[in-house]
Amino acid sequence: MLELTKHGLYCAAGDFYVDPWPDKDARIERAVITHAHADHARGGSMHYLATPETAAIMHARISPDLSIQTLGYGKSLRVGDTEISLHPAGHVLGSAQLRVASDKQVWVASGDYKRDPDPSCEPFEVVPCDTFITEATFALPIYRWRSGAEVAADIFQWWEKNAAERRTSVLFAYAFGKAQRVLAELSALTQKTVFVHGAVATIVNLYRDMGITMCPTALVSEVEDPADFETALVIAPPSAAGSTWMRRFKHHSTGFVSGWMRVRGNRRRRGYDRGFVLSDHADWPGLINTIRDTGASRVLATHGKTDVLVRFLQESGIEAEPLVTRFGEEDAT
Repeated sequence: MLELTKHGLYCAAGDFYVDPWPDKDARIERAVITHAHADHARGGSMHYLATPETAAIMHARISPDLSIQTLGYGKSLRVGDTEISLHPAGHVLGSAQLRVASDKQVWVASGDYKRDPDPSCEPFEVVPCDTFITEATFALPIYRWRSGAEVAADIFQWWEKNAAERRTSVLFAYAFGKAQRVLAELSALTQKTVFVHGAVATIVNLYRDMGITMCPTALVSEVEDPADFETALVIAPPSAAGSTWMRRFKHHSTGFVSGWMRVRGNRRRRGYDRGFVLSDHADWPGLINTIRDTGASRVLATHGKTDVLVRFLQESGIEAEPLVTRFGEEDAT
């Protein structure tokens, strides 16, 4: 149903690509996009199909001139000799799994996904299928997540401790997805204003427009008195770490929120004072349970520890093989 080409996954029966990789010599007529992270949503295609939320974020991040047809969750569309539909993936706002059905079989391309509750996006929906294409970002048994609410409580406690010592809490989180999730999780604990980097603010505003509740925010760049930061929480993308942008925070403590913080050495190597384990990808139990829940007899695993996951599935009696793609860490995790 879906085959790997030099420009990505292609469905001949429907004549469309899934999260394709256009180049200057390629003319891709139609692309179905699972979500708006840059490793999945790229410019260069003539026409796109995505959820309304993904379309809005793509217009903001790539170009307002993109030709994007929107399809709501669970609604079906006939494309060539296939019937397609989009279903919540639970990864970030607007993220979707693509279900492709013919008279003979059903495939699901999951994109990136997670099973944990997240107040900033729709929860994952199990979609039964014959063949399931899964990510494998955290496909090792060591990766097991606590709830977002528990991690948010740890972040809030860290913030309060720093505030008591007149120290700015600078939390590095990916600008699209992770930062908004942190703000949504924290909103259950506080309504204090959080200062944000400009790259974070753009997507925060889109999330608010689409009905996501988060803590109040203000732009760091609009603060004139540095003393205003002394007891504040500041959220910025990892690219801001070590830059001149950080000079405005005289006394500060740094934290990084990511699934990679599950391995302590990652925090030490990156030089952060605190690491908070929170991921927008499925952990090991989430991957295994999802594959079993779909009832798929065949699994294709892409990006991450595919060898470990494939071997585990094969030993469990499920036909599985790796699928080599360019999907990776835009601002992953």
